[in-house]
Amino acid sequence: MADRPNILLISTDHWPAALLGAAGHPMIQTPTLDSLARSGIRFTNAYAECPVCIPARRTLMTGTSPRGHGDRVAEEKPMPELPTLAQTFREAGYQTYAVGKLHVYPQRDRIGFDDVLLDEEGRTQYGVVDDYEAFLADQGYPGQQFLHGMSNNEYGWRPWHLPEQTHPTNWATRQLARTIKRRDPTRPAFWFLSYRHPHPPLVPLQLYLDLYRQLDLHQQPASDKPYMGDWIDGDSTFAIRRRQARHEGMSDVQVRLARTAFYALCTQIDHQLRLLIGTLREEGLLDETILLFTSDHGDMLGNHGIWAKRLFYESAANIPMILAGVDADDHVGANRTDDRLIGWQDIMPTLLELAGIEVPETVEGISMVGEERREWLYGEVGENSSATRMIHDGRYKLIYYPVGNRRQLFDLEEDPNELRDLSGSPAYQQVLTRLTELLIGQFYGGDEAWIEGGQLVGLPDRTFVAGPNKQLSGQRGDHFPPPPRTDM
Repeated sequence: MADRPNILLISTDHWPAALLGAAGHPMIQTPTLDSLARSGIRFTNAYAECPVCIPARRTLMTGTSPRGHGDRVAEEKPMPELPTLAQTFREAGYQTYAVGKLHVYPQRDRIGFDDVLLDEEGRTQYGVVDDYEAFLADQGYPGQQFLHGMSNNEYGWRPWHLPEQTHPTNWATRQLARTIKRRDPTRPAFWFLSYRHPHPPLVPLQLYLDLYRQLDLHQQPASDKPYMGDWIDGDSTFAIRRRQARHEGMSDVQVRLARTAFYALCTQIDHQLRLLIGTLREEGLLDETILLFTSDHGDMLGNHGIWAKRLFYESAANIPMILAGVDADDHVGANRTDDRLIGWQDIMPTLLELAGIEVPETVEGISMVGEERREWLYGEVGENSSATRMIHDGRYKLIYYPVGNRRQLFDLEEDPNELRDLSGSPAYQQVLTRLTELLIGQFYGGDEAWIEGGQLVGLPDRTFVAGPNKQLSGQRGDHFPPPPRTDM
């Protein structure tokens, strides 16, 4: 039996921090995660430094900021030459396995894992048929994962169209459970389970849609409706308008049903996690396994009239972070919440420290269970006209859009839903100036052109004009025979 702890790191895609029963959400059903939170620490101020899939995963696996790993756009390029989380565990004698979405290029780069069972959401344009696609073929459903007709980047919904055991959430769970059972019992293990959902397409199992339909019959709390800030109007800044435009025209009913389908995907994941906990328990591993649950970023889900990610409002950037230690580990403890300011760069040093492994010098993050605490966190996504930047000091958040040189300031203690922009209030000018100076100090590369004489000048204002969406936001088709590599 290994004398060092096992590590199970679980990531989802698009899950906002607010969507937990433990966080007080009025509708979401997450009994497993709520129990896990009571068994450890729930961090309430965890953020995605770059709230989009590929850069976030580079941060997770290198313990570095977007500046450190070189991507704030979501570029399809190889991982930087930095020690990865998996590599560091493996070099310390751990067996390392991953199941699900890695989002690296080339797709079969194992980035330090001994093996990877891959689900890349059908990205066949890179010349790879992933393991989930192969599984569907083995089950007699070759190339049929997108025959439901829903897009990976839109918010239409319908039930999953194939048998329950073929759903990607269920597939990933079972593959990781079997991987745990097939472990080398003489060595500790680092397991990474990366679910593709609740990222669209919104295709949960019918039984979870039925569950929420029953809930809706008994309660429709006003607190679960999308909220709108007083700063949203027809003249919203370019970056906001481009995120609103794709899903404009959704009726109140469509919004409600899309959010319900999203919740159903979350609850399906929550229930599947029970199988992993049960597997660890039955294998005699649960008491000596550290569990961490998180997400690469959140989803606006119609709040402020916006959907998806790439923004620094709470729904898109504030992420769940639940850490449960080994049995009787007072270093982590139980029944705790912690409001320290953390990012995805902090996961690598935290897990390595808890395992007693030296943290590589290249890591920029800090342990989430140590004494050190950061005073502020910088976030960045996009470049030029698509850029958005953030400074967060634990209470106040400054969001900056260079197009139109627009700043927004929110007091998250008094206004957690960011309904009131305080940037124009005389009472908050000292806070605005302080955070602006911090923000400017983080600029590099092309961002430095937004400064003149030490002051923000940004980029010329623009009016966003929505273009056509003939490809339905990247709609996928029939994947048998596999699409040609020219498919983008």
